[in-house]
Amino acid sequence: MSETLPYVEVNPSGSPKACVIWLHGLGDSGNGFAPIVPELGLPDDAQIRFVFPHAPIRPVTINGGMAMRAWYDIKSLDFGSRADVEGVVESTAQVEALLEQEIANGIPPERIVLAGFSQGGVIALHMATRIQHKLAGVLALSTYMCEPDKLASEANDVNKATPIMMAHGQQDEVVPMFLGHAAYATLQSNGYPVTWHEYTMQHNVCMQELKDISNWLQSVLK
Repeated sequence: MSETLPYVEVNPSGSPKACVIWLHGLGDSGNGFAPIVPELGLPDDAQIRFVFPHAPIRPVTINGGMAMRAWYDIKSLDFGSRADVEGVVESTAQVEALLEQEIANGIPPERIVLAGFSQGGVIALHMATRIQHKLAGVLALSTYMCEPDKLASEANDVNKATPIMMAHGQQDEVVPMFLGHAAYATLQSNGYPVTWHEYTMQHNVCMQELKDISNWLQSVLK
């Protein structure tokens, strides 16, 4: 097991009562989403700590083998094989180590939300459906699922009642919305309490989505 992933942290004024581990997309870093914390307008008494890990740097096949921060390689844009499973499993283990670190520091797993955008969302969905810890919630933005056909056989039931919020842009040209909706349908058919939100946007986040995320975070961490 490699050393713990480096990360950017945004801490509340007092002792954290909850934590959000937020995974960025391909070629981005933990710095990409950190500035949205104040935009969420969370109440001071929520005392939520945010952890934004940096994905490892690896060559990405579809980008001509260029090395960049990526949770896994993307060998083709084909619906079924977009996510390199070996990389997904490896990154999941690294994010799990971060989760264990937060638990060791005193935040119970049921006060931890796992969030991810695009590639980060793939890891969040893969991990949340298979780990041993009960989480507060899962936030999967502009994303899809790795090996959806294996979910039923590989899932651990511990997060079967954990709220999952999925959000996607109708004009997403990077991860077409049908991929996100297919993941939503898979989760639904496997009995997860998942909600679907779509917005008039591309492969990004918008203000209305941030408001909805803020409300959702406050409800799962109340």
